[in-house]
Amino acid sequence: MPTLVLLRHGQSAWNLENRFTGWWDVDLTELGVEEAHTAGRMLRDKGYDLDRCFTSVQTRAIRTLNMVLHEMGRSWLPVAKAWELNERHYGALTGLNKAETVAKVGEEQVRIWRRSFDVPPPELEAGSEYDVASDRRYAGIAVPRTESLKDTIARVLPYFENHIAPALQAGERVIVVAHGNSLRALEKYLSKIADEDIVGLEIPTGQPIVYELGDDFSVKDRYYLSER
Repeated sequence: MPTLVLLRHGQSAWNLENRFTGWWDVDLTELGVEEAHTAGRMLRDKGYDLDRCFTSVQTRAIRTLNMVLHEMGRSWLPVAKAWELNERHYGALTGLNKAETVAKVGEEQVRIWRRSFDVPPPELEAGSEYDVASDRRYAGIAVPRTESLKDTIARVLPYFENHIAPALQAGERVIVVAHGNSLRALEKYLSKIADEDIVGLEIPTGQPIVYELGDDFSVKDRYYLSER
């Protein structure tokens, strides 16, 4: 029975500041570092082991995975880093404080941008201080100007099917350390969550989610490790 662990990175600096982050690369806070170490110790102490690891190309996720593996004594495991597992691109909202944005354009508009399934925020202007198109980690990639959750799912699922699913089918124990929306994409697929329901799924930072899967990827069990 394949085992898949999903983990949202530890608290980031912009999580703490209540800012839209998206593809902008921010680091972990002290609390985020501790959340990562705690997740690793929890996996180790509860007897979990891993064979293969996947993460995004964003620092907050990479550092979280590194600390988890260090706590487990598994820093040598193979790790694949993929932009397809990045957070949703928040377009022109990137860098803005969420509460201030609500005050400026209204709660309902922000709710639509954040929680609708297929309505993206306004596009980020080319040349913006938060434009990552020239970042070398995205060389050869058409960096989006904005994304809805639907757009995010459209890049996450092919990566899952082409890279993560084969590892699970080979019997490997897999961890994916990523972001709130890229993990929502995986949970929507695995748990068969409806479009109108997935936007309400909240994934806390630093809390391992364990999927026990059948050979056909049917969900036998799904739980937060802290509850077991």
